[in-house]
Amino acid sequence: MKYVIVGVHLRREDVEPLAVPLPCRGSDPEGLWLSGIEVPDDQPLSDRDLLIRTATARAALLERATFIAIRYGFAAHSEREVATKTAPHVDRWRKLLEAYRGEVEMTLKIAAAHPMARPVRGDFSSGTEYLTALHAASTSAEADPLFRAAVDEALRPLAVSSRWIHRDNSSIELAILLPREKVEELRVAGESLKQAFPRVPFLLSGPWPLEVFADADHE
Repeated sequence: MKYVIVGVHLRREDVEPLAVPLPCRGSDPEGLWLSGIEVPDDQPLSDRDLLIRTATARAALLERATFIAIRYGFAAHSEREVATKTAPHVDRWRKLLEAYRGEVEMTLKIAAAHPMARPVRGDFSSGTEYLTALHAASTSAEADPLFRAAVDEALRPLAVSSRWIHRDNSSIELAILLPREKVEELRVAGESLKQAFPRVPFLLSGPWPLEVFADADHE
């Protein structure tokens, strides 16, 4: 058997009985808890039923308490393996979970007003040149300036924190960290934006566990 890891939680009762609680301690004597989905060794991580099962558990766990999401694909065969792989992160994770206990993430994805064409690898003589061009294309995407200003005015005041993020050459995202009790208010604000800008394609989704705001690269 193996465990597919869903997330990192502050307390054991945040996990049970929705998933298997797996301890991770590092230098912290109290430690944290990982939520695991127990699956047979021969079941591939790409299995559709497993994906659905994991997504269902993730949603139920978030209903109970905020947690840090683990990117899908992290699997371990024992509590010891889990502890070894996660120990270096426990102290930072605890600070995040204590600071953001009452918050969740929402995401606003907006189609770029003038998307830049994705570069073709064959047009470049080296991988470095190609990666540089790919980065330039990904970071060049911008939303309609009037719409972005309206988003900043309507959504960002509800947030504890927010970040504009370039994901690819055709879209831009606003990651929003906000109190749980403001989720519905944010959705209403999103509907108002849809009415005011019917021709701007965008998707407001969530709530999600901590992802962007738990990413060390974005701190």
